[in-house]
Amino acid sequence: MEQLTLPENFFFGAAMSGPQTEGGWNVGGKLENLWDTWSMEDIESFYNRVGSYVGNDFMRRYKEDLELLKGLGLNSYRTSIQWSRLLDEDGNINPEGAAWYHELFRASKEAGIEVFVNLYHFDMPTYLFRRGGWQNREVCEAYANYAYKAFCEFGKEIRYWFTFNEPIVEPENRYWHPIWYPQHHSFQEACEVQYNISIAHALAVANYHRAVAEGHMLDDARIGMICNFSPSYTKEDPSEADLEALRMNDGLTNRWWLDLVTKGELPQDVIATLQELGIKLPIRPYDDQVLSSGVVDWIGCNYYQPCRVQAPSRNRDEWGNPLFAEPYVWPERVMNESRGWEIYPKGIYDFGMKCRDEYPDLEWFVSENGIGIEREYLNKDPETQQVQDDYRVDFVRDHLSWIARAINDGAHCVGYHYWGLIDNWSWSNAYKNRYGFIEVDLMENYDRRPKKSAAWLKQVATTHVIA
Repeated sequence: MEQLTLPENFFFGAAMSGPQTEGGWNVGGKLENLWDTWSMEDIESFYNRVGSYVGNDFMRRYKEDLELLKGLGLNSYRTSIQWSRLLDEDGNINPEGAAWYHELFRASKEAGIEVFVNLYHFDMPTYLFRRGGWQNREVCEAYANYAYKAFCEFGKEIRYWFTFNEPIVEPENRYWHPIWYPQHHSFQEACEVQYNISIAHALAVANYHRAVAEGHMLDDARIGMICNFSPSYTKEDPSEADLEALRMNDGLTNRWWLDLVTKGELPQDVIATLQELGIKLPIRPYDDQVLSSGVVDWIGCNYYQPCRVQAPSRNRDEWGNPLFAEPYVWPERVMNESRGWEIYPKGIYDFGMKCRDEYPDLEWFVSENGIGIEREYLNKDPETQQVQDDYRVDFVRDHLSWIARAINDGAHCVGYHYWGLIDNWSWSNAYKNRYGFIEVDLMENYDRRPKKSAAWLKQVATTHVIA
């Protein structure tokens, strides 16, 4: 069997977020965010009625968790600051919230682990959502203020910053498909939100450079964005309509963000198609100048599954929204039946080649990758009670192997963060699908227990040999 290695300076770490791990949803002056609101209004929407209050008890167990990361040979992790914890309703620093993050960053440095900070992970303060959320340009400006306050508060502690995690997800899940609160069905609204998030990102990057110029940041600080890039594929013998479906799917979900962060602009062919269909974007005069500030130093790529599309069988869905594509079921696909996602490790290689060929100066890292399994507790060794998750080893090994091949073929990939190294709360799915190399026992006070896969991860992280 081919034995692959990763470069010596390739980093290994963990990915998490504030709202999915911290807990303490209403302590220390934290404001209500959309997940808190939905949990209180409709707890039945959450798997096993487990709402946003739970996290995985990270605020209480952060020192233990940092030791777990260090013990597995990891040298970094990415989390998010919660807007609703850091600022008050007037847009000023909440001292108790700031104190928590200062302590977390201090403890991380003491443990020898680098913290990557993301500023937004789907957790808008509810009072701003009630003012229109991302459909309101003033909320974009409020976000830019939040970003600036965070840069100034923590700029001498944090080296690596990111504006958004998966900015395509909220437009899709909140406004187009009825999945997340407020469960709208409007592609028009989704496009407005996607456009304004692009503006908010650019405003935040401009404020990052302002903070740098004012001396608030570390000399080697960097700014980026984290996106869930799903390489787009269609049939092996596509029609012109299939290729058109591929163009728009890739344009809306991948090129939109890649063009923004590398060129400071949005793909004009996609904009033109949206306008032809009567979609009105909230474009203001001089927005091209605003968007030009959106160029970043590097990006994170969250990769779980590919996106396979074909020409749609109809032009509109049942709510009157335009349809650009329909799913294409590849005959050879392999599925994670728990999550309903295709397992296709080569997709990360194909993304690396796309970046190499179309965005050659762009440095990137795998910011999320993982496999979530339902009822994983059924896979425990009867004597040790340790989860036997060989499938997780297979999944990560296969993806790391394709990452190594991509690097060998010229991809500018510099690291890997696994999601979620320690089992965590996952939106409306709560704890339905477990991702961790570390089990969280909800029946035993959130106790942490390494799964079988943890020993394998440590070996790979410390040797860089994919065995």
